[in-house]
Amino acid sequence: MSVSRVGLVVHQGRPAAVEVARAIRAWCADHGVGCHDIDVWREGEERRSAKEEARAAGRPDLVVTTGGDGTFLRGARVAACDGAAVLGVDLGTVGFLTEVPAAGVRPALDDVHEGRATIEERMLLTVRASRPLEIPTDMEALLHYGRGPLLPPPQPREAPDRTEGGGWGTALDVYAVNDIVLEKLARDRQVAVGVYISGRLLASYSADALLTATPTGSTAYSFAAGGPVLSPHTEAVVFTPVAPHMTFDRSVIVAPDEPVALRVLPHSGRAAVSVDGQLRGVLEPGDWIGVYAARRRLRVVRMRTPDFYGRLRSRLRLTDAPAAEEAPPLWSFTSPPPPELAHLRISPRPPRNPDQSAPPPR
Repeated sequence: MSVSRVGLVVHQGRPAAVEVARAIRAWCADHGVGCHDIDVWREGEERRSAKEEARAAGRPDLVVTTGGDGTFLRGARVAACDGAAVLGVDLGTVGFLTEVPAAGVRPALDDVHEGRATIEERMLLTVRASRPLEIPTDMEALLHYGRGPLLPPPQPREAPDRTEGGGWGTALDVYAVNDIVLEKLARDRQVAVGVYISGRLLASYSADALLTATPTGSTAYSFAAGGPVLSPHTEAVVFTPVAPHMTFDRSVIVAPDEPVALRVLPHSGRAAVSVDGQLRGVLEPGDWIGVYAARRRLRVVRMRTPDFYGRLRSRLRLTDAPAAEEAPPLWSFTSPPPPELAHLRISPRPPRNPDQSAPPPR
Protein backbone atom coordinates (compact mmCIF):
# COMPACT_ATOMS: atom_id res chain seq x y z
CA MET A 1 0.00 0.00 0.00
CA SER A 2 1.15 3.52 -0.74
CA VAL A 3 0.94 5.67 2.39
CA SER A 4 -0.50 9.16 1.98
CA ARG A 5 -1.28 10.10 5.58
CA VAL A 6 -0.18 8.69 8.95
CA GLY A 7 -2.06 8.89 12.24
CA LEU A 8 0.36 8.62 15.16
CA VAL A 9 -0.49 7.34 18.66
CA VAL A 10 2.28 7.83 21.20
CA HIS A 11 2.63 6.56 24.76
CA GLN A 12 3.66 9.94 26.16
CA GLY A 13 4.73 8.43 29.48
CA ARG A 14 7.59 6.46 27.87
CA PRO A 15 10.63 8.41 26.63
CA ALA A 16 11.47 5.62 24.18
CA ALA A 17 8.02 5.94 22.60
CA VAL A 18 8.41 9.70 22.24
CA GLU A 19 11.81 9.20 20.60
CA VAL A 20 10.43 6.69 18.11
CA ALA A 21 7.62 9.12 17.29
CA ARG A 22 10.23 11.68 16.26
CA ALA A 23 11.71 9.16 13.82
CA ILE A 24 8.26 8.48 12.37
CA ARG A 25 7.56 12.19 11.90
CA ALA A 26 10.94 12.58 10.22
CA TRP A 27 10.20 9.69 7.85
CA CYS A 28 6.86 11.28 6.95
CA ALA A 29 8.55 14.62 6.25
CA ASP A 30 11.18 12.94 4.06
CA HIS A 31 8.50 11.18 1.98
CA GLY A 32 5.97 13.99 1.74
CA VAL A 33 3.48 12.03 3.86
CA GLY A 34 1.10 13.89 6.15
CA CYS A 35 1.37 13.02 9.85
CA HIS A 36 -1.07 13.85 12.62
CA ASP A 37 -1.07 12.87 16.29
CA ILE A 38 -4.31 11.20 17.37
CA ASP A 39 -5.94 10.34 20.71
CA VAL A 40 -4.12 13.18 22.48
CA TRP A 41 -5.69 14.86 25.49
CA ARG A 42 -4.82 17.12 28.37
CA GLU A 43 -6.09 17.14 31.92
CA GLY A 44 -9.67 18.39 31.99
CA GLU A 45 -10.29 17.76 28.29
CA GLU A 46 -12.73 15.25 26.88
CA ARG A 47 -11.64 12.45 24.58
CA ARG A 48 -13.19 12.08 21.15
CA SER A 49 -14.93 9.20 19.46
CA ALA A 50 -12.99 7.11 16.93
CA LYS A 51 -14.76 8.75 14.00
CA GLU A 52 -14.00 12.23 15.34
CA GLU A 53 -10.35 11.30 15.79
CA ALA A 54 -10.11 9.94 12.24
CA ARG A 55 -11.81 13.02 10.82
CA ALA A 56 -9.53 15.40 12.76
CA ALA A 57 -6.46 13.50 11.52
CA GLY A 58 -7.53 13.84 7.89
CA ARG A 59 -8.60 10.18 7.62
CA PRO A 60 -5.16 8.50 7.69
CA ASP A 61 -4.64 5.33 5.69
CA LEU A 62 -2.01 4.10 8.17
CA VAL A 63 -2.11 4.38 11.97
CA VAL A 64 1.24 3.83 13.74
CA THR A 65 1.42 3.26 17.49
CA THR A 66 4.50 3.53 19.73
CA GLY A 67 4.16 1.67 23.02
CA GLY A 68 2.74 -1.67 24.07
CA ASP A 69 -0.53 -3.44 23.35
CA GLY A 70 -2.54 -0.80 25.22
CA THR A 71 -1.26 1.91 22.91
CA PHE A 72 -1.92 -0.37 19.94
CA LEU A 73 -5.56 -0.72 21.01
CA ARG A 74 -5.87 3.07 21.18
CA GLY A 75 -4.78 3.27 17.55
CA ALA A 76 -6.80 0.26 16.49
CA ARG A 77 -10.10 1.82 17.59
CA VAL A 78 -9.46 4.71 15.18
CA ALA A 79 -8.15 2.50 12.36
CA ALA A 80 -11.09 0.07 12.63
CA CYS A 81 -13.73 2.77 12.27
CA ASP A 82 -12.30 4.04 8.97
CA GLY A 83 -10.66 1.00 7.35
CA ALA A 84 -7.08 2.19 7.91
CA ALA A 85 -4.22 -0.25 8.48
CA VAL A 86 -2.45 -0.21 11.85
CA LEU A 87 1.23 -0.85 12.61
CA GLY A 88 2.47 -1.27 16.17
CA VAL A 89 6.02 -0.39 17.21
CA ASP A 90 6.96 -2.79 19.99
CA LEU A 91 8.01 -1.16 23.26
CA GLY A 92 6.03 -3.45 25.56
CA THR A 93 6.97 -6.59 27.49
CA VAL A 94 4.14 -9.11 27.23
CA GLY A 95 2.21 -7.91 24.18
CA PHE A 96 1.05 -9.92 21.18
CA LEU A 97 -0.18 -7.10 18.92
CA THR A 98 2.82 -4.87 18.25
CA GLU A 99 4.99 -5.77 15.30
CA VAL A 100 8.35 -4.02 14.79
CA PRO A 101 11.15 -3.06 17.20
CA ALA A 102 11.95 0.62 17.66
CA ALA A 103 15.21 0.32 15.70
CA GLY A 104 13.38 -1.04 12.68
CA VAL A 105 10.64 1.55 12.32
CA ARG A 106 12.05 3.43 9.29
CA PRO A 107 12.72 0.26 7.24
CA ALA A 108 9.26 -0.96 8.22
CA LEU A 109 7.63 2.24 6.98
CA ASP A 110 9.63 1.92 3.75
CA ASP A 111 8.30 -1.61 3.28
CA VAL A 112 4.71 -0.53 3.92
CA HIS A 113 5.01 2.46 1.58
CA GLU A 114 6.58 0.39 -1.19
CA GLY A 115 4.11 -2.49 -0.95
CA ARG A 116 6.36 -5.13 0.61
CA ALA A 117 4.38 -5.54 3.83
CA THR A 118 1.50 -7.93 4.36
CA ILE A 119 -1.92 -6.82 5.60
CA GLU A 120 -3.43 -9.35 8.00
CA GLU A 121 -7.13 -9.12 8.86
CA ARG A 122 -8.34 -9.74 12.40
CA MET A 123 -11.86 -10.32 13.68
CA LEU A 124 -13.60 -7.45 15.48
CA LEU A 125 -16.56 -7.51 17.84
CA THR A 126 -19.42 -5.04 17.87
CA VAL A 127 -22.49 -4.47 20.05
CA ARG A 128 -26.22 -4.01 20.04
CA ALA A 129 -27.85 -2.79 23.24
CA SER A 130 -31.33 -2.44 24.63
CA ARG A 131 -30.68 1.33 24.72
CA PRO A 132 -27.77 3.71 23.98
CA LEU A 133 -25.05 3.40 26.61
CA GLU A 134 -24.43 6.18 29.12
CA ILE A 135 -21.81 6.84 31.80
CA PRO A 136 -23.34 8.44 34.92
CA THR A 137 -21.36 11.39 36.25
CA ASP A 138 -20.74 9.64 39.56
CA MET A 139 -19.24 6.67 37.71
CA GLU A 140 -16.80 8.86 35.80
CA ALA A 141 -15.46 10.30 39.05
CA LEU A 142 -15.29 6.84 40.66
CA LEU A 143 -13.45 5.12 37.80
CA HIS A 144 -11.12 7.92 36.72
CA TYR A 145 -8.13 6.47 38.65
CA GLY A 146 -5.87 9.29 37.45
CA ARG A 147 -5.39 7.64 34.05
CA GLY A 148 -6.78 10.43 31.91
CA PRO A 149 -10.29 11.19 30.68
CA LEU A 150 -12.71 8.44 29.77
CA LEU A 151 -13.72 7.66 26.22
CA PRO A 152 -17.24 8.85 25.35
CA PRO A 153 -20.08 6.32 25.27
CA PRO A 154 -20.51 4.79 21.79
CA GLN A 155 -23.27 6.41 19.78
CA PRO A 156 -25.95 4.63 17.77
CA ARG A 157 -24.83 3.91 14.24
CA GLU A 158 -25.96 6.17 11.46
CA ALA A 159 -28.50 4.95 8.91
CA PRO A 160 -28.68 2.56 7.12
CA ASP A 161 -26.85 0.41 9.72
CA ARG A 162 -29.00 1.60 12.59
CA THR A 163 -32.03 -0.56 13.31
CA GLU A 164 -34.32 0.00 16.26
CA GLY A 165 -37.64 -1.38 17.40
CA GLY A 166 -39.06 -4.85 17.29
CA GLY A 167 -37.07 -5.81 20.39
CA TRP A 168 -33.76 -5.89 18.53
CA GLY A 169 -32.26 -2.91 20.36
CA THR A 170 -29.85 -0.33 18.98
CA ALA A 171 -26.68 -1.00 16.99
CA LEU A 172 -23.78 0.89 18.59
CA ASP A 173 -20.91 2.42 16.66
CA VAL A 174 -18.10 0.65 18.49
CA TYR A 175 -15.58 -2.10 17.69
CA ALA A 176 -13.45 -4.27 19.97
CA VAL A 177 -10.14 -5.86 19.02
CA ASN A 178 -9.76 -7.86 22.24
CA ASP A 179 -12.95 -8.12 24.25
CA ILE A 180 -16.20 -6.66 25.53
CA VAL A 181 -16.72 -7.12 29.26
CA LEU A 182 -19.69 -6.78 31.59
CA GLU A 183 -18.42 -6.39 35.15
CA LYS A 184 -19.58 -5.54 38.65
CA LEU A 185 -19.29 -2.01 40.02
CA ALA A 186 -19.56 -2.75 43.74
CA ARG A 187 -16.75 -4.71 45.42
CA ASP A 188 -19.15 -6.60 47.69
CA ARG A 189 -21.75 -7.49 45.09
CA GLN A 190 -21.46 -9.65 42.00
CA VAL A 191 -23.48 -9.05 38.87
CA ALA A 192 -26.37 -11.39 38.09
CA VAL A 193 -26.58 -11.91 34.33
CA GLY A 194 -28.53 -14.13 31.99
CA VAL A 195 -26.27 -15.32 29.16
CA TYR A 196 -27.87 -16.15 25.81
CA ILE A 197 -26.19 -17.69 22.78
CA SER A 198 -27.97 -17.30 19.45
CA GLY A 199 -31.00 -16.06 21.40
CA ARG A 200 -31.29 -19.14 23.66
CA LEU A 201 -30.55 -19.01 27.37
CA LEU A 202 -27.31 -20.79 28.27
CA ALA A 203 -27.33 -20.07 32.02
CA SER A 204 -27.82 -17.34 34.60
CA TYR A 205 -24.51 -16.34 36.18
CA SER A 206 -23.53 -14.59 39.39
CA ALA A 207 -19.96 -13.47 38.76
CA ASP A 208 -17.41 -10.69 39.04
CA ALA A 209 -17.47 -10.25 35.26
CA LEU A 210 -18.48 -11.91 32.02
CA LEU A 211 -16.39 -11.33 28.95
CA THR A 212 -16.69 -12.03 25.26
CA ALA A 213 -13.40 -12.09 23.36
CA THR A 214 -12.03 -12.42 19.86
CA PRO A 215 -9.29 -14.94 19.06
CA THR A 216 -6.90 -11.96 19.28
CA GLY A 217 -8.22 -11.18 22.75
CA SER A 218 -8.00 -14.78 23.94
CA THR A 219 -4.47 -14.09 25.23
CA ALA A 220 -5.58 -10.99 27.16
CA TYR A 221 -8.24 -10.74 29.91
CA SER A 222 -9.88 -14.03 28.88
CA PHE A 223 -6.60 -15.88 29.30
CA ALA A 224 -6.00 -14.27 32.72
CA ALA A 225 -9.46 -15.48 33.74
CA GLY A 226 -8.64 -19.07 32.78
CA GLY A 227 -9.91 -19.02 29.20
CA PRO A 228 -8.36 -20.95 26.30
CA VAL A 229 -5.74 -19.67 23.87
CA LEU A 230 -7.15 -19.37 20.35
CA SER A 231 -5.10 -18.96 17.22
CA PRO A 232 -5.62 -15.44 15.80
CA HIS A 233 -6.56 -17.15 12.54
CA THR A 234 -9.51 -18.92 14.19
CA GLU A 235 -13.03 -17.84 13.24
CA ALA A 236 -14.66 -18.02 16.68
CA VAL A 237 -15.76 -16.04 19.71
CA VAL A 238 -14.93 -17.09 23.28
CA PHE A 239 -17.18 -16.40 26.28
CA THR A 240 -15.47 -16.60 29.69
CA PRO A 241 -17.00 -15.98 33.15
CA VAL A 242 -14.79 -14.41 35.84
CA ALA A 243 -15.11 -15.86 39.36
CA PRO A 244 -18.63 -17.24 38.88
CA HIS A 245 -20.58 -18.59 41.87
CA MET A 246 -21.71 -21.74 40.12
CA THR A 247 -20.44 -25.18 39.18
CA PHE A 248 -20.16 -24.46 35.47
CA ASP A 249 -17.21 -22.06 35.30
CA ARG A 250 -15.78 -22.98 31.88
CA SER A 251 -15.33 -20.92 28.76
CA VAL A 252 -17.65 -21.50 25.82
CA ILE A 253 -16.38 -21.11 22.26
CA VAL A 254 -19.05 -20.18 19.74
CA ALA A 255 -19.14 -19.58 16.01
CA PRO A 256 -18.69 -15.98 14.82
CA ASP A 257 -22.31 -15.85 13.59
CA GLU A 258 -23.66 -16.87 17.01
CA PRO A 259 -24.25 -13.70 19.09
CA VAL A 260 -23.59 -13.73 22.83
CA ALA A 261 -26.15 -11.62 24.73
CA LEU A 262 -25.86 -10.56 28.37
CA ARG A 263 -28.97 -9.37 30.26
CA VAL A 264 -28.59 -7.76 33.70
CA LEU A 265 -31.16 -9.54 35.90
CA PRO A 266 -33.62 -7.63 38.11
CA HIS A 267 -31.94 -8.41 41.44
CA SER A 268 -28.46 -7.46 40.18
CA GLY A 269 -26.72 -4.17 40.81
CA ARG A 270 -25.51 -1.91 38.02
CA ALA A 271 -22.91 -3.33 35.64
CA ALA A 272 -20.14 -1.60 33.70
CA VAL A 273 -19.55 -2.24 30.00
CA SER A 274 -15.89 -2.10 28.96
CA VAL A 275 -14.60 -2.28 25.40
CA ASP A 276 -10.91 -3.24 25.11
CA GLY A 277 -10.39 -2.27 28.74
CA GLN A 278 -12.09 1.14 28.47
CA LEU A 279 -15.33 1.89 30.34
CA ARG A 280 -17.95 2.81 27.74
CA GLY A 281 -21.26 2.62 29.62
CA VAL A 282 -23.26 1.41 32.60
CA LEU A 283 -26.25 -0.94 32.46
CA GLU A 284 -29.16 -1.01 34.87
CA PRO A 285 -31.13 -4.15 35.83
CA GLY A 286 -33.22 -5.19 32.85
CA ASP A 287 -30.77 -3.78 30.27
CA TRP A 288 -28.91 -6.05 27.86
CA ILE A 289 -26.11 -6.04 25.30
CA GLY A 290 -25.57 -8.43 22.40
CA VAL A 291 -21.98 -9.06 21.30
CA TYR A 292 -21.13 -10.55 17.91
CA ALA A 293 -18.53 -10.59 15.15
CA ALA A 294 -18.53 -7.38 13.11
CA ARG A 295 -18.68 -7.43 9.35
CA ARG A 296 -15.55 -5.31 9.06
CA ARG A 297 -12.07 -6.46 10.04
CA LEU A 298 -9.05 -4.80 11.58
CA ARG A 299 -6.25 -4.46 9.03
CA VAL A 300 -2.93 -5.16 10.79
CA VAL A 301 0.44 -4.58 9.08
CA ARG A 302 2.76 -7.57 9.26
CA MET A 303 6.40 -7.23 8.27
CA ARG A 304 7.37 -10.88 8.69
CA THR A 305 5.90 -14.34 8.62
CA PRO A 306 3.70 -14.56 11.73
CA ASP A 307 4.93 -16.94 14.42
CA PHE A 308 2.10 -16.78 16.94
CA TYR A 309 3.12 -19.91 18.81
CA GLY A 310 6.75 -18.86 19.04
CA ARG A 311 5.64 -15.55 20.48
CA LEU A 312 3.25 -17.36 22.83
CA ARG A 313 6.16 -19.45 24.13
CA SER A 314 8.41 -16.41 24.49
CA ARG A 315 6.00 -13.82 25.89
CA LEU A 316 4.33 -16.15 28.40
CA ARG A 317 7.70 -17.69 29.28
CA LEU A 318 6.49 -21.22 28.78
CA THR A 319 8.83 -23.78 30.28
CA ASP A 320 9.21 -27.44 29.45
CA ALA A 321 8.38 -30.20 31.88
CA PRO A 322 11.47 -31.12 33.94
CA ALA A 323 10.85 -34.80 33.24
CA ALA A 324 10.70 -34.26 29.48
CA GLU A 325 13.69 -34.34 27.17
CA GLU A 326 14.51 -31.39 24.96
CA ALA A 327 12.27 -31.53 21.88
CA PRO A 328 14.08 -31.30 18.52
CA PRO A 329 12.64 -29.40 15.53
CA LEU A 330 9.69 -31.20 14.00
CA TRP A 331 10.60 -30.77 10.31
CA SER A 332 13.90 -30.02 8.63
CA PHE A 333 12.50 -27.47 6.11
CA THR A 334 15.27 -28.41 3.69
CA SER A 335 12.69 -28.92 0.93
CA PRO A 336 9.13 -27.76 0.15
CA PRO A 337 6.37 -29.59 2.04
CA PRO A 338 4.77 -32.66 0.43
CA PRO A 339 1.69 -32.00 -1.74
CA GLU A 340 -0.71 -33.27 0.93
CA LEU A 341 0.64 -30.64 3.35
CA ALA A 342 0.86 -27.76 0.88
CA HIS A 343 -2.56 -26.36 1.83
CA LEU A 344 -1.73 -26.15 5.56
CA ARG A 345 -0.45 -23.17 7.52
CA ILE A 346 3.00 -24.35 8.62
CA SER A 347 5.32 -22.07 10.56
CA PRO A 348 8.81 -21.68 9.13
CA ARG A 349 11.90 -22.87 10.95
CA PRO A 350 11.86 -20.88 14.20
CA PRO A 351 14.66 -18.30 14.63
CA ARG A 352 16.77 -18.27 17.77
CA ASN A 353 14.61 -15.45 19.11
CA PRO A 354 10.94 -16.30 18.43
CA ASP A 355 10.07 -12.57 18.29
CA GLN A 356 12.52 -11.94 15.42
CA SER A 357 11.09 -13.88 12.50
CA ALA A 358 12.71 -13.51 9.13
CA PRO A 359 11.29 -10.72 6.94
CA PRO A 360 9.26 -11.64 3.87
CA PRO A 361 11.21 -12.09 0.63
CA ARG A 362 11.61 -8.94 -1.46
